[in-house]
Amino acid sequence: MDFTIRAGTLEDCKDIRRMMSELAEYEKVTDQVTVTQKDLEQDGFSKNPFFHAIIAEVPEQHKSKDGHTKIGFSIYYYIYSSWKGRAVYMEDLYVMPEFRGKGLGKALMSKVAQLGRAAGCTELNFTVLNWNKTALDFYLNQGSTDLTSDLGYHYMYCHGDAFQKLADKEF
Repeated sequence: MDFTIRAGTLEDCKDIRRMMSELAEYEKVTDQVTVTQKDLEQDGFSKNPFFHAIIAEVPEQHKSKDGHTKIGFSIYYYIYSSWKGRAVYMEDLYVMPEFRGKGLGKALMSKVAQLGRAAGCTELNFTVLNWNKTALDFYLNQGSTDLTSDLGYHYMYCHGDAFQKLADKEF
């Protein structure tokens, strides 16, 4: 299949948001998505972006059944490991269902790793839903390690009222 992987631009935000909605629907969490196209534009394409994006795009003759040429994306950002130093975190990796199995996911993941390596990173981090065996198998086939089962780590987060309460504490 003919496709390109390229840096995301401000003009891609509408399609990134569309694909985020598709991913959330697949993961059964549509009620949790609050990010808007405007948020993406501001947070990813301002002077000091919070994230970076890459886009998988096909030529017009290979567009999706709904007429889309932007058919996959990845959002990533840089983090710091207290043990390993610079690292890249892949927040999302998504390929529209009709284009899966054609190497786009591997190409997107590889590009994030290449960009991370170019920035001095030594590892790629991401999470996978425990019920998503297809994705888990995909990542394991790329040489990834499941830290939950192999090292016993738990990925935690604090959000909503708990986050607000934590942020309000004064010492």
